[in-house]
Amino acid sequence: MTLDLNFVRSQFPAFDVPSLQGQAFFENAGGSYTCTPVIDRLTRFYNERKVQPYAPYEASRLGGEEMDEARSRLAAMLGVETEELSFGPSTTQNAYVLAQAFAEMMTPGEAIVVTNQDHEANSGPWRRLAARGIEIREWQVDPETGHLDPTRLENLLDEKVRLVCFPHCSNVVGEINPVTEITALAHAAGAFTCVDGVSYAPHGFANVGELGPDIYLFSAYKTYGPHQGVMVIRRALGTLLPNQGHHFNGDSLYKRFTPAGPDHAQVAACAGMVDYIDALYDHHIGEQATPAKRGQAVHDLMRGHEIDLLEPLLAAVKSRNSVRLIGPSDARRRAPTVALALNRSGEDVAAELASRGIMAGGGDFYAGRALSAMGVDETTGVLRLSFTHYTSAEEIDKLLAALDDVL
Repeated sequence: MTLDLNFVRSQFPAFDVPSLQGQAFFENAGGSYTCTPVIDRLTRFYNERKVQPYAPYEASRLGGEEMDEARSRLAAMLGVETEELSFGPSTTQNAYVLAQAFAEMMTPGEAIVVTNQDHEANSGPWRRLAARGIEIREWQVDPETGHLDPTRLENLLDEKVRLVCFPHCSNVVGEINPVTEITALAHAAGAFTCVDGVSYAPHGFANVGELGPDIYLFSAYKTYGPHQGVMVIRRALGTLLPNQGHHFNGDSLYKRFTPAGPDHAQVAACAGMVDYIDALYDHHIGEQATPAKRGQAVHDLMRGHEIDLLEPLLAAVKSRNSVRLIGPSDARRRAPTVALALNRSGEDVAAELASRGIMAGGGDFYAGRALSAMGVDETTGVLRLSFTHYTSAEEIDKLLAALDDVL
């Protein structure tokens, strides 16, 4: 089945904004456009329900119900229990809070495995625990390809390891890591897993229940929603870790790891992300299905469209001698987040592309460890070209023409 791009783009007001006309958006890995259902829910909440939720009066009751709706529907789409999903200010903040919880549970001499492929959000907070006597072991990428080899992980696992942290896919390497295989290796060694899904989720929500990790993190502002971090913590681990919230919230799984009060309006607006996925499903398929299966079907539609657009971009850049493509050249093995190491500053090239109607980014994108491991000059960084399912073939053509000019 082919994705109806006209229908998709009709769900995003940004495509009708006069100031954005004639520009092609290729920095989606930094944050996506927001879909209409999210905007509508956010506007309604601020207009009609901007009161303390869960009180008996009508505006408060409705506000609380919308917050609960967002949690329950998003959890169902991700294939987990409602109580296993919580919201926080950002993925970075959520990872930091989780690191504090693990620090209380672990004893000096026990170990955590991190990668040098990760965004700093799922690396830095765990590495800091070395100051508390926790051993940090680094699962390193192949310096040529950026690939994380599971056999190298096996060599790091023993009875001391309590947690393995890794990305579903890196925000610069782009390769999709085998989450279920890696989680099985960690579980066999008696360790939990924490998966950073921030760079994968914009390309189709994962069925976290089937994938199997103990923690799965992503950012709603990169999945067409508001600026919130979404965190799945499976019950077996969530009840084991020490409470990080108010003492009176200790018995609530979804409140145990959110010490800050939630942004009520943004939490409620997250239900709009599920509205959008449901709208795509109903438009393209329409058959009765569970929320998780609806999410999977839309995931597959998105991925199919993205792969078709990614193939000509990868073919164009990998044939250039002056360009080093970071990560695999097979579109089916990666997300459409394409980092290019050039012989000059990625930021400078992004500025040149901007003058040609291409919105892209340059720098290290908080993945300096990965780029350094692959020998990329930190002063030049990379040019990053990232898109998602609402990107058109015409925009890819516009990008390729612009790259011909600047490269």
